[in-house]
Amino acid sequence: MKSPFLFAAVIFCATFTKGFAQPPNIIVILTDDQGLADYSAYGTPDIKTPNLDRIFRGGATLPNFHANSCVCSPSRAALLTGCYPDRVGVPGVIRTETMNSWGYLSPKAILLPQVLKTAGYTTALVGKWHLGLEDENSPNSRGFDFFHGFLGDEMDSYWTHLREGHNYMRLNRDVINPVGHATDLFTAWALSYLKDRAKTPDTPFFLYLAYTAPHFPIQPTPEWLAQVKKEEPGSSEQRQKYVALVEQMDAGVGQVLDLLDQLKLSDNTLIIFNSDNGGVLKLGANDGPWRGEKQHMYEGGLRVPGAARWPGKIQPGTIVPRTVLTMDIFATACDAAGVKPPAGIDGVSFLPDLLGHPQTDPRPNFYFVRREGEGGYYGDVIEALIQGDWKIVKDQPYLPFELYDLQHDPKESIDLRATDKDKFNVLIRSLERHVLIGGQTPWQKEGANP
Repeated sequence: MKSPFLFAAVIFCATFTKGFAQPPNIIVILTDDQGLADYSAYGTPDIKTPNLDRIFRGGATLPNFHANSCVCSPSRAALLTGCYPDRVGVPGVIRTETMNSWGYLSPKAILLPQVLKTAGYTTALVGKWHLGLEDENSPNSRGFDFFHGFLGDEMDSYWTHLREGHNYMRLNRDVINPVGHATDLFTAWALSYLKDRAKTPDTPFFLYLAYTAPHFPIQPTPEWLAQVKKEEPGSSEQRQKYVALVEQMDAGVGQVLDLLDQLKLSDNTLIIFNSDNGGVLKLGANDGPWRGEKQHMYEGGLRVPGAARWPGKIQPGTIVPRTVLTMDIFATACDAAGVKPPAGIDGVSFLPDLLGHPQTDPRPNFYFVRREGEGGYYGDVIEALIQGDWKIVKDQPYLPFELYDLQHDPKESIDLRATDKDKFNVLIRSLERHVLIGGQTPWQKEGANP
């Protein structure tokens, strides 16, 4: 595979090649720890998400959408670089404490907003960043014209917005102290940005709206919790709180969709929706029928809800059955904008599939990684690789790899490593190659002294 850092030789083509009247606005909505089945269009009966359903039913559903990792920072790095996360220096979670931070976004990586700006886009991030706390790795330093949100990993409270006593709320580079529930704040800030962009309708925009919901702590507003308790009295209290937090976020998505309609921007806006990894079961999430959850390399930790809507371009009810990864959003956005992505990225555009032209994925396999220190990792990794119908998994850092036939055993219940040694050896060689390529990129800042 080509190096993802041959950017100096890249010539960006800003000519629009898709036959569209003009480049579309692009909105990526990313939720945090949302379970695969935690939206009502999936068929889950105890949750009501009419606005997420507007995206799923009004456009395309991607039932085999996989996050690039089972935790947050690596998937976000993949989304914004189009690369496997270890190849841009983010194999694990970036945190405040150096001794517990397992990634540093490579200064060589080019991010999606930088590329879209070459096609005339203005770019914004509203919500959660989680790809670095240093100024050189702040959103404004990595291609976003506008940032209104949270730099860190998780909030101690949706109301105080602090993380371990630190205030990471920012308006561009300025520290701010907003009042209100973080979910509602992010919605309000996104609406404000859209109203501002409507003043210059001939300039396309890229909005990355990254909610912290429904990440721990599960803190919906009292009003939303009371409504869910009334509608679902038989659910556990934990599930009620989780559902309320998702439904509160869904209402925010609805405000975004309604405003796009009011501003007459909907028809030329491509919306892509997904979550950064699977949900946490003990906190009330529903990851569907799959084994595992967040922090695990089984399918429950990697499969996430995925959808896209573009009225008049994507036929409502479209199903994209092939495997799509978070990093593919980068190439898809570039494809829609008519701009050539950097040479050597790992993502592949799924725009043709969305527009009714199914394609065969050229990649022989898909690789997933997480590096960690806590919980007995001691700086080691867990990994997985899917090749065709087969998957190898190391879900604990010091346990052997397992082998599964996903076609006949989608719930990963029968380890075939001992009986299918040849198949295992083929997959482990492929995984080794990914590890070697990832090893070319440091995941700590040069000169850092933990």
